[in-house]
Amino acid sequence: MRDQQDLIEEPGVDAVRDELDRLLASPFFNHSRRFPNFLRFVVERTLAGDIEKIKERTLGIEIFGRDADYDTATDPIVRVTAAEIRKRVAQYYQDPAHSKELRISLPSGSYVPQFHWPSSSPMGVAVREHDAGPVAVLEPIPSAEPHGSFRTVLRWSAVCLLVLAALAVSWVWQRSRLTAIDSFWQPVLSRAEPVLVCVADQLEYSVIELRDAADPSHQFVLKDNLTAMVIDDLDAVVKAAGILQSRGKQYGLKGEGATNLDDLRRGPTVFVGAFDNAWTLRLTGPLRYHFANDATMTRLWIEDSRAPGQSKWVVDRSVQMATNNYRDYAIVARFTDSNTGQVAVVIAGIGRGGTRVAGEFLTDNSDLAQLMRAAKQGGDKKNMEAVLSTQIIDGEPGSPKMEAVYFW
Repeated sequence: MRDQQDLIEEPGVDAVRDELDRLLASPFFNHSRRFPNFLRFVVERTLAGDIEKIKERTLGIEIFGRDADYDTATDPIVRVTAAEIRKRVAQYYQDPAHSKELRISLPSGSYVPQFHWPSSSPMGVAVREHDAGPVAVLEPIPSAEPHGSFRTVLRWSAVCLLVLAALAVSWVWQRSRLTAIDSFWQPVLSRAEPVLVCVADQLEYSVIELRDAADPSHQFVLKDNLTAMVIDDLDAVVKAAGILQSRGKQYGLKGEGATNLDDLRRGPTVFVGAFDNAWTLRLTGPLRYHFANDATMTRLWIEDSRAPGQSKWVVDRSVQMATNNYRDYAIVARFTDSNTGQVAVVIAGIGRGGTRVAGEFLTDNSDLAQLMRAAKQGGDKKNMEAVLSTQIIDGEPGSPKMEAVYFW
């Protein structure tokens, strides 16, 4: 067993727990129950020196209530959860506001967390905060050699070259991250007309509960017909709207039942949701990849028109409803619709988790970079669609995986 101090190195136990609380209170974790439970469990076990218990099967039993003999090969809940936590932790520490905080990381291939302070820059290179952001500067390096010696000059030359190379790589990397989102959304953002976000709506309630302003504990139940939006679709809407808002693009929101063809002719439209959005089904119907279902709506799938009858992207609703553990699929697309002459963007999953992941995919630089690289290899054609998949575990989607792409 590794000594506890070897595991936490320089930081103390209290510092690790304080940082864990900050991390779990962030927006990357505070809307979930599964991810905080997992991360807190492995951190506390590590601090206690019980790293022998931090194994896939043990985590599945202790955290997720799986049976002692559950099959880890067919139930990847631990692996999927750990992968999503790694992604969220990385996103948290990418924010300059957290640059000086203690680091908690979950190394790839392991469930044992590591703790360390931000590593000091090598070879006398320091990173300092500036109004324009982090800036690399050179710090003097104590040396026993005579000042101005040839060896010292060579050393400092090497340091300067390394710093310049690192800054150049960082600049290119940041530019490429921006380019992925800008490249995909440019046909929408460049249009003068406002963007319409057409979202699926559901008639959820026949009554509504309202609270008394003078006594909020007192409720009134009134008859009503409310049109509501499911939370996973709302997640995708908020993410897409964030892209539009950050680029200064005007947009409006309409339910699919209130949207007509004239609305779609007025400007670009973002369609959210699939089987609960008739416009999504109509517009994707002629595409290579489109949604399909059996007569009883018990099996829903994405079909490849070039391979009819070979449905491999299928959701069985009986499994979905009974276990809440299944693989979901989604279509993301950008194309000019022949009926309206306007650009359409599709964010639609078979299930709600699929729609949520599709929204994440089209608003995340690293995810979109995959699609834009494939588009470049496909001849930089203007119209594109992709099939995505994600593992749903206990109702929570994991990371998106690109299953197929098509450009025209």
